Amino acid sequence: MASALPASIDETAARLLALDYVAERALATTAFLALKLERPLFLEGEPGTGKTEIAKALAAMLGRPLVRLQCHEGLDLAGAAYEWNYARQMLEIRLAEATGADRERLAAELFGERFLIRRALLQALDPPDGVPPVLLIDELDRADEPFEAFLLEVLSDFQITIPEYGTVRATAPPVVVLTSNRTREIHDAVKRRCLYHWVGFPDAERERAILARRVPGAPEALSRGIVDFVQALRAIELYKLPGIAETIEWTRALMALDAVELDPATVDDTLGVLLKYQDDIARVQGAEVARLLQELRQAAAPR
Repeated sequence: MASALPASIDETAARLLALDYVAERALATTAFLALKLERPLFLEGEPGTGKTEIAKALAAMLGRPLVRLQCHEGLDLAGAAYEWNYARQMLEIRLAEATGADRERLAAELFGERFLIRRALLQALDPPDGVPPVLLIDELDRADEPFEAFLLEVLSDFQITIPEYGTVRATAPPVVVLTSNRTREIHDAVKRRCLYHWVGFPDAERERAILARRVPGAPEALSRGIVDFVQALRAIELYKLPGIAETIEWTRALMALDAVELDPATVDDTLGVLLKYQDDIARVQGAEVARLLQELRQAAAPR
C-alpha cells in the first residue's frame, strides 16, 4: 500500500534511516524536493556510493513498486520503452487471410493495445495497477548518447509519444531516479530537467554509521579499523577507489573469516573483495598495507 510523501527534510532523512539508508543532509534535501516538486532526481558519483540504493529505499519508503531500467551500450527505444509484437501481428494477418476476416478492421487493430509490448519506461508511465512507481534509470552513462534524447519527453512531461498508437501520458507522475557513474558526461538537456546531486564518498563518521546499519553484527573495533583503513585507501592514487558497497562486502568477508582486527596477512589475502583491479591490488599489497596499518595503529594509540 502506497504511503504519504514525507512532509519535511527531517522526515525524509528519518524514514530513509529506518530503512538503513544513512543519507547526508544535502541528499535528504534534494530527495525531499524531488518528491515535493515532482521532478526527476539525477544522482552522479563514484560506483558503490549508494546511488542505486536510494531508489530502492524510496520505493520501500513510499510503498511503491520499483521499475528498473538498467542502461547498457546499444539500448534503444524498443528495449527501454516499447515495441510491437511483430510475430503476433503476422500470425493475426495470416489467420485473417485464411478465414476471410475483415481486413480493414484488422488493420485498425494491428497497432492496438494487445500487440503493444511495454518496457520499463512505458510501464512506469502507465502502471497496470494505477500506482505510480519509482522508476530507476540506472547507469545512464553506459547507454549511447543518442538514447538520452528519448528520455527528454519522459523527464519533461511524463509521457511517451508512439507514432502508431498515440501519446501515453502518466495520470500521476512516477518518482524518477537517474544515476550515472560519470564514465562520460550526460547532456545538459537531461540534467536541466532534473534536480542534481553529487553522491561522494562518506566521511568516516557516516561510513561507520552505514556499516553499523548494514552489518549490525560486526564488532565495533573491527568496524572502526575497517573504516579507517578504507578511508586511508581513498587517499592513495588508485584506478578505482573502494566505495561503500565494497566496505560492507569486505566487513562481511572478514566476519566470515572470524577476524577480530586487521592484520597485514588477512588484509593482503582479502584485498580482492575491496579492490577490483589487479594494478590497484599490486599497488597496495604487501609493504603499503603494512605501512597503512602501522600508521592507523599509531594514530589510535593513546598519547
